[in-house]
Amino acid sequence: MQIANDQVVSISFKVSDTEGKVLDSTEMSGPLTYLHGHQNIIPGLEQALHGKSLSDQLTVVIEPEDAYGPVYEDMIQEVPVSAFQGIDAIEPGMSFEAQGANGETRSVVVTKVKGEVVTVDGNHPLAGETLHFELTIDDIRAASEEEIAHGHAEGAEDYDPEDV
Repeated sequence: MQIANDQVVSISFKVSDTEGKVLDSTEMSGPLTYLHGHQNIIPGLEQALHGKSLSDQLTVVIEPEDAYGPVYEDMIQEVPVSAFQGIDAIEPGMSFEAQGANGETRSVVVTKVKGEVVTVDGNHPLAGETLHFELTIDDIRAASEEEIAHGHAEGAEDYDPEDV
């Protein structure tokens, strides 16, 4: 069976950045299971897997445009420390939910604190990164009608496509 839309696919993978630093792996958590053709994983990876078969092993390089996009400079902002009411100590690496001008919420990460000014970044942590996947296709099966209706594989409800 080859991977096609509306199939449930399980893969084992290791993903690294261009310098070879491992960013994520299924080694400890077990295979990632997703519903193919439903934007459950990054577009470049889904495209690379389409048409592949059970037990295929692949090395795939995904450019930022087909992963988490480029780094948008307008999503990096300096805000006053007073915007963090109720937080005693703000440090780089902390993440917060910020409300945009239209009421939407977005995750931001503190990248710098200097005096009364905090720099936050609303880009995905892997924005601008070229991703290097080493993966094996562990399972392929037809999706149930319920899985197709819900847009994700059974048991994958807690999976966040922003993670891969």
